[in-house]
Amino acid sequence: MNKKVEVLPDHKALTARSLLLILSKVETAIQQQGRFTIALSGGSTPKPLYEAIATQKLPWEKIHVFWGDERYVTPDHPDSNQLMACRAWLDHVDIPWANIHPMPTSDTDPADAAAKYEQHLQEFFHSSPGEFPSIDVILLGMGDDAHTASLFPHTEALKVSDRLITVGNKDGNPRLTFTYPFINAASCVMFVVAGANKRPALDQVFAPVADEFTYPSRLIQPQGELWWLVDAAAGSDLQIQN
Repeated sequence: MNKKVEVLPDHKALTARSLLLILSKVETAIQQQGRFTIALSGGSTPKPLYEAIATQKLPWEKIHVFWGDERYVTPDHPDSNQLMACRAWLDHVDIPWANIHPMPTSDTDPADAAAKYEQHLQEFFHSSPGEFPSIDVILLGMGDDAHTASLFPHTEALKVSDRLITVGNKDGNPRLTFTYPFINAASCVMFVVAGANKRPALDQVFAPVADEFTYPSRLIQPQGELWWLVDAAAGSDLQIQN
């Protein structure tokens, strides 16, 4: 595994470094395969990054956007990850609607929605059931409980290893989420983490030994590159082993 850790002085520097890295991945992927695929994270940390991407002149027709997890709410709900990304980025660029691949959240049963999104991914990537396609970049955040995407500590979603999409659970509320093996199939996984409240969780994620089901971000060990971009509030004095 190609693991890289960078501690940036503040959120502004964190956003700038994340943008630079993504732009390099966009250029490389389009040169090599004619398109770039990215899965987005939710939360407040990546919003400035999305706003920065929106200012770039990119070949939007060659960029496809997915989501790594989604709250089970309507797309116009204030808690929707899709809504946040659209307002910060996607509504401001000339990306074809067909290139935007939101998670469906209108089914009565979240499990049915998870199956639909999995089928959509298989059709897009021309993959077979049981095969994990490789997204170019998966953006991830991390909560102060070390969850990532909607893979929360000690939940059933952490046990799913034969699917692309499963149903996560946060305080009894369902969410759709990539499974950890699907995340690990990515060409590049990029954690973007900010805030002093993340320090205790980061200590455990980077510890030589800790329980993966208590600290789910430890499960993310991709076949491709793994980047941890953290601000100084979260990452100062971390014991880091690249």
